[in-house]
Amino acid sequence: MARTLLRGRVLSFLDEPQALDDVASYRYWEDGEVEIEGGKIVSVGQFDGAQQANTTIIDHSGKLILPGLIDPHIHVPQMQVIGSYAANLLEWLNTYTFVEEQRFADEAHAARIAGRFFDELIRHGTTTAAAYCTVHPQSVDAFFSAAAERNMLMVGGKVMMDRNAPEALRDTAQSGYDDTKAGIARWHGQGRAHYAITPRFAITSTPEQMEMAETLAREYPDLHIQTHVDENLEEIAFARELFPNLPDYLGIYERYHLLGPKTLLGHCIHLTHRECEVLAETRSVAVWCPTSNLFIGSGLFDHDRLHAHGARIGIATDVGGGTSYSMLRTLDEGYKVLQLRGQRLNPLRAFYMMTLGNARAMSLDGRIGAIEVGRDADLVVLDARSTPQMALRMEAVDTLANELFLLQTCGDDRAVVETYVAGKPMKSRLPG
Repeated sequence: MARTLLRGRVLSFLDEPQALDDVASYRYWEDGEVEIEGGKIVSVGQFDGAQQANTTIIDHSGKLILPGLIDPHIHVPQMQVIGSYAANLLEWLNTYTFVEEQRFADEAHAARIAGRFFDELIRHGTTTAAAYCTVHPQSVDAFFSAAAERNMLMVGGKVMMDRNAPEALRDTAQSGYDDTKAGIARWHGQGRAHYAITPRFAITSTPEQMEMAETLAREYPDLHIQTHVDENLEEIAFARELFPNLPDYLGIYERYHLLGPKTLLGHCIHLTHRECEVLAETRSVAVWCPTSNLFIGSGLFDHDRLHAHGARIGIATDVGGGTSYSMLRTLDEGYKVLQLRGQRLNPLRAFYMMTLGNARAMSLDGRIGAIEVGRDADLVVLDARSTPQMALRMEAVDTLANELFLLQTCGDDRAVVETYVAGKPMKSRLPG
């Protein structure tokens, strides 16, 4: 079997960096190599110039080779909603998002958007995401079909919602269960596909549908669960009205046994003390979405508070409430959010978060998130000199941490030289 050897400056994390001088938290080779065979990493280390006769060398000297970037919360049907003007979350949903999602009853439209979605992820260096489709089963089929064509490791599922949405976007408690179960049978474990049980959020699900989601979680305990919680004050008040006998918003998901190590909870901005404790105790994941939270005006995520509770944290784009597909842009805005909070996000931790950290958040760190022998060869190559202003700044950069911070602060899709999915270069093959 033919092998591919990537040469470049190789960076991979071993654990979450606690400070800029925490060199034990990562491995870095100034002139390194990553050898790939059959979609897997078979060796990593210092480049020595020796290779087997059937090895192709791709030279990325001077560029940074990292694990592919990971996005644990994004909405496929919102590509044509991004950048829509609205005052708050519920206005934005009702004015734009629910209108757009109705178009996914059309299989051709769903297929077209799914293809564009994955091309955009690849363009920005993202190789794995946890995605929401629409209520339509065909949107799920389009999503996983397009992912399979590109051999991308993806988590996704049909949203379940049987109230407080347009009629064309409502299922029933029973049909939501049936469609989800059929989707699991069709897609979960096929290639690199992971199906997620996806009650959109408590506002759009009746108690009967939440019970059906609970049944699915009991029947398929190894599946991911994804939903939203505590994003917006108006939303929280509405959720409390709909479930008045429960202690708080997170308590709704707790009541229906939907919390656990593979539960991805979008936003988690306005958590009570009790909710922070439950989040940590259940090992559920708070998924921080800074560009979305700023754009919609939902609030500022309190990273250090959750960290002090021992909660697990991921960071995501949340397109189309989020304003960029780029994890670099996402971490840039996250840095600013924490500045306003009086908290710090050093660049080593930021790059850990969008690679190994998010892989751990998604319980996928045995396969992705690090450049290690046996891991899937999902990789990204970054260039901190990708624009004239970045190249000028790099003349004065003399540390790896400052280079990462420049990429995080000023980088975007132009900084992504190449995106490798299971060892195959993908960005250079994109149309246009």
